[in-house]
Amino acid sequence: MGDFNLALVIVAIVVCVLVFIFNVYLLVNYQHPDDVNQAYFPKFVVVLGLSVAAISILMLPADVANRQACRHAIYSGACNLTLPMKELWLIVYIVDAVLVFFVIPFAMFYYEGDQDKSVAKRIKSALLWVVTTAIVCGLVLGILYGLIGKVDFTVRHLSSSATNFPNTWDFSSSQPCIGSGFHQCSAYSASASSEKTWTMRTTFPEYVVALATIVGSVLFSIFGGVGIACLPLGLIFSFIWRPKAVITRSEYIKEATELGKKARELKKAADALHQEERSGSKGRKWRKNVKTVEKELLLLEDDVKVLEEMYPHGEQAETTWALTVLGYLAKLVLGILGLIVSVAWVAHIVIYLLIDPPLSSFLNEIFIKLDDIWGLLGTAAFAFFCFYLLLAVIAGEMMLGLRLVFITIHPMKWGATLMNSFLFNVGLILLCSISVIQFCATAFGYYAQATAAQEIFGHTLQSLRGIKYLYKYNVFQIAFIALACITFLYYVAFGWKKRKPSGRFHLST
Repeated sequence: MGDFNLALVIVAIVVCVLVFIFNVYLLVNYQHPDDVNQAYFPKFVVVLGLSVAAISILMLPADVANRQACRHAIYSGACNLTLPMKELWLIVYIVDAVLVFFVIPFAMFYYEGDQDKSVAKRIKSALLWVVTTAIVCGLVLGILYGLIGKVDFTVRHLSSSATNFPNTWDFSSSQPCIGSGFHQCSAYSASASSEKTWTMRTTFPEYVVALATIVGSVLFSIFGGVGIACLPLGLIFSFIWRPKAVITRSEYIKEATELGKKARELKKAADALHQEERSGSKGRKWRKNVKTVEKELLLLEDDVKVLEEMYPHGEQAETTWALTVLGYLAKLVLGILGLIVSVAWVAHIVIYLLIDPPLSSFLNEIFIKLDDIWGLLGTAAFAFFCFYLLLAVIAGEMMLGLRLVFITIHPMKWGATLMNSFLFNVGLILLCSISVIQFCATAFGYYAQATAAQEIFGHTLQSLRGIKYLYKYNVFQIAFIALACITFLYYVAFGWKKRKPSGRFHLST
């Protein structure tokens, strides 16, 4: 293996170790105090899932670097010494699919099981759900693969006659081929009628990745489209809504009393729902009321946080207020930078993907020029844009979760995140990470050309029977842009209005 490839392997190993350490750090600092020194299996799944998601995104820049390893090779066999990226892609995404559809649901069912039951009964109940899911998924995948698990490639049949080798070379625009007189190559003048469809059966792992990508693409289009706008605008409007001054003690007591009343109402409602759960009456109305209480509890926690910011007390009250002001200024700066990235993403999708032929390669050219400045600068920028899409997905899920009843809220809070919320968000990240990579491989097709990722997510996926039309007509890209525009208009129309502290709420009867 050449020096370049050896260095790439060393960098990959170091990055994987750093990703693992960072995810352990996130788990330790985000976990709820109730989960300390317990729930070890869900914690292992969380760290593994976050690591797989991060590594899968970093694999695309690694794929680009791996392609460049043999670009200047002296002998043709040098490319055989590069990393087996196609096999690595399939391994990572098969692991991704297993985690999303089997391991994470099992961990969630086990964690949320009735604490009064024994460990064996909780495992049995979780396995029952997972095995049922596995059987259904296996049957669906097997039937679909047997019926339509094929790819249809459009090819052009070319043929030409033989001619004597010339003594001199003379090529021009009027004579692009070998020969004398007005002679054109058959490939040059081939008619459209020579196009044919070449059908072949794809491999089962590639088919599993393709279907998982479709599921993830639907969620990615919805959450990512909303999140690409609400992520930066939410930070900017958070600065606009910031507390402008410190309130008096009497105002603090008045507001705290109102929030205390709301907290007692929520506790009473939660106790009533817990009694219903113990009695076994967990119907549709019960689940709707649980989501209502979760939403109101989340809003109440936000109200308490804002109130504490408006009345800092203690010996270091002035320092606390200064840090609060600096925190909101940081949100403004991050919001403006995020808005620039979001606008760049939307502009790139429109210019490069939706307009045919593309007006410009835009971000592709920027990454290439950054690589010319320093070898890893363009790769780092490339990885940043991919990670930004994942952050947009999480931001979109949180925004819709607060407004739509059918989406369960699973907030991630520093030092107060339960394992079921961790597992849910890790599953969402893993499911959407496949689509993020596919989306980036398409959006940055010029920069990531001739990579293993483009072979899997470009040629095979976009030629898969029954699925190719979703990509042919840019369904996911159009939905992404449409939702981003709707979210932007929503913030323009209503974002400037600060949310009032939540008042009384009513449960379904």
